[in-house]
Order: sequence, then C-alpha cells, then structure tokens
Amino acid sequence: MRDLRSIKAMWLKGVLFLLIGVMSAAILLIENWNWRTALLLVLCVWGFCRAYYFAFYVIERWVDPKFKFSGLGHFLGYLWRSRKQPP
Repeated sequence: MRDLRSIKAMWLKGVLFLLIGVMSAAILLIENWNWRTALLLVLCVWGFCRAYYFAFYVIERWVDPKFKFSGLGHFLGYLWRSRKQPP
C-alpha cells in the first residue's frame, strides 16, 4: 500500500477517526449510563492511546531507531520476528 500524501485526505481521515470514537462512546453511554461505565471508557481510550504511542513513537525513537512501522500489523510482525531471534 502506498503512503497517503494528500493533506486534505489526512485531515479527513483524522476527523473520521475522531467522529467514529465520539459517536461510539456516545452510543455506549446513552445505552448504559453510569459513572463507572464513563470512567472505564475514559481509561480504555487513554490506555489504548498510550499503547499506540508506545508502539510507534517509543519503539521507533529509542528501542529500534532503524525500523519504521507503517501500521499496527507491521508492528505485530516486528514483535513476532524479534521474539523468534535469539538474543
């Protein structure tokens, strides 16, 4: 798959991802409103954001600077290959 180069397409993609997240959270909270669900949803989103940051920024900057990831599937392949290699 080739890289996305259009700035407008990148903004559209970001806005659509945000819209998906906001709408999903809203529907979940409307169907099952309570403070515990809201807190767990916030923690879930925060945790996945931190994991995503780790998968790309931390790994590329400090763990293995020569390796560049193009997506989460690529990152999982990297983990699988590095697990098989002897230390």
